[in-house]
Amino acid sequence: MKSAGLCYCALLATLLLASACKKEKEESTAEKVPGFDLTSIDSTQKACEDFDSYANGGWKKKNPIPGTESRWGAFGILDKENKEVRLRGIIEEIAALKNRKKGSEEQQIADYYQSFLDTSTIEKRGLAPLKPYLDKINGIQSLKDMAAVTGEMQKVGVQTVIGFGVEGDLRNSKVNILYQTQDGLSLGEKSYYERTDSSTAKVRAEFVKHVDKMFSLASFSDPKPGQTILDFETKLAKLQLSNVELRDPVKTYNKMSFKDFEKLTPDFDLKTYVDEQDIKTDTIIVQNKPYLQNLNTLLKATPLATLKLYTKWQLLSNFAGFLPKSFDQENFRFFATVMRGTKQQKARVERAIRSTDGLLGMPLGKLFTKKYFPEEDKKKVSEMIENVRAVYGERIDKLTWMSDSTKAKAHKKLKAFTYKIGYPDKWKDYSSIKIENDKLFENVIAASVFGHEEQVEKIGKPVDKDEWLMTPQTVNAYYNPLNNEVAFPAGILQPPFYNRDADDAINYGGIIAVIGHEFTHGFDDQGSQFDDEGNLKNWWTASDRANFDKLTKRYIDYFSGIEALPGFKINGALTIGENVADLGGLTLAYYALEKSLKGKPEPAPIDGFNWKQRFFLGWAQVWHMNNTDEALRNQVQTDPHSPAKDRINGPMPHLKEFEAAWSCGKGSKMTLPDSARVVIW
Repeated sequence: MKSAGLCYCALLATLLLASACKKEKEESTAEKVPGFDLTSIDSTQKACEDFDSYANGGWKKKNPIPGTESRWGAFGILDKENKEVRLRGIIEEIAALKNRKKGSEEQQIADYYQSFLDTSTIEKRGLAPLKPYLDKINGIQSLKDMAAVTGEMQKVGVQTVIGFGVEGDLRNSKVNILYQTQDGLSLGEKSYYERTDSSTAKVRAEFVKHVDKMFSLASFSDPKPGQTILDFETKLAKLQLSNVELRDPVKTYNKMSFKDFEKLTPDFDLKTYVDEQDIKTDTIIVQNKPYLQNLNTLLKATPLATLKLYTKWQLLSNFAGFLPKSFDQENFRFFATVMRGTKQQKARVERAIRSTDGLLGMPLGKLFTKKYFPEEDKKKVSEMIENVRAVYGERIDKLTWMSDSTKAKAHKKLKAFTYKIGYPDKWKDYSSIKIENDKLFENVIAASVFGHEEQVEKIGKPVDKDEWLMTPQTVNAYYNPLNNEVAFPAGILQPPFYNRDADDAINYGGIIAVIGHEFTHGFDDQGSQFDDEGNLKNWWTASDRANFDKLTKRYIDYFSGIEALPGFKINGALTIGENVADLGGLTLAYYALEKSLKGKPEPAPIDGFNWKQRFFLGWAQVWHMNNTDEALRNQVQTDPHSPAKDRINGPMPHLKEFEAAWSCGKGSKMTLPDSARVVIW
């Protein structure tokens, strides 16, 4: 089933050293963090020519990418602090407890953590935990057998050619329904199988070597299977929608009876495949009917030996990080070093923390918020959200491209926005997950099955609008169109995003622009197709939608002209939602700040910068980042977010407010003539 969240994994070596590190860190984080560190500025650069280099050039020189990372910026640094310092301290305290009750969150956290660190047992067991699954794969004699085996494997988290997810029905958002999705590409996105440039071709060649190496380490008898698997996945990729096409909620919404769904793949037994996953439903939403029909043809034409080889590969790859060191290191070499340019794997202790967070994130989040998220911050963020809502309403009223009738519906949707701050009001019960301190593989299986069953249980039942899609310690935020809600986990409500010791301009450029960003997602190219109740339903007049599409098309073309690396331009159509949200978020935050200053004395400059300039410095420091070339190439091909540098520089030429704040002359790189500017919200 689908899951949501970010990434990473970590831990410690000796209790004495860890406790000393923790104390030192906690004391340092208690110190006031400056609103903006002047050493981040590179005064040899000009704000009006390259704002990122000007505002962050000094920071970039002082903060090279650690060997354990593929990119390094505000998100990664705060994520590291949350996990490798704060969660580390929490886990250490739990690990030191005696007589932990079986099934308690403390027992689960401590024992899973220990099982990840118990490398001697992991090495001793070798591939033995995989044997039951390998035996079933080797026993496949037909496509029906394959449907049964791969169905069972998906239940424990192994991807196959057909995926499922459960969420609210896009056209009836109050009820959960089963969705079918395309799946099965090891490289993540079809462009990796289609591009002909040398760097992408190198990735494919390395993938073949990687598969061959993994099979060799496993002592499987299959000779050199890498090319066979790449060839199969290339054929599979040709059948799939691109990541841009997947952004269309109308095109990917094909509701049908389960009986009609079965008919799409007559040679691959979908009933058996679904039954093995304990899924019971009469109705399903299919992402792409032609994909399933063409997939049936592909599976029927592919030798069964190849399909078994591919299934064995997916099993081995999925669990590589929980197997002996040789598999773990080879998995890291390809997916981290080759794909993203990460030079060095994190220490086992650090990875243990992050793995524990990945499987037991909510129980850890409950402890995290008790210790690190004061209630007064929740109240302050609520006030900021309402401030943004008020300004958004004023901006809607001033739009010249939208009619009054559509404006009224936009106001209705804006008024219906709900929000979540910090952490859930109620916590799920995870006590049924069996966790043992010497069985890492079985622990992962148990958590996967629990998550799968939890999702399956939702089918046909009312949507729980109290449920969170991220853990509280996550450094991120989200907008959920089906609930028409925004959520801001406690993890992101810390410097540099939210700094209670900073001046308003810095915070408005940081966390309030982030809040505005999430609000704008309700009105971006996708979110604008959902009404105030979260249903996929048109609420626009035809002319208003045409005006909106014309504006977003101009912004798509603008970003599509930006080259992130030689030969790799930003995909403006893929990133349009995030780019519109950035532009909207900055606009809303700027005018919310301006509104807050009305009737008050002009704020005095700080460090030589007036409040308008500090607002944009606040935005820039949120996105300061260094990237490896590999990570940047991967991001451009797969990520709906533009590179950090372009999230800073990209919107600025469209904002008259930036031009005025920095007194940019006409013709500078950070300005555009009025006729070329895109103003949406």
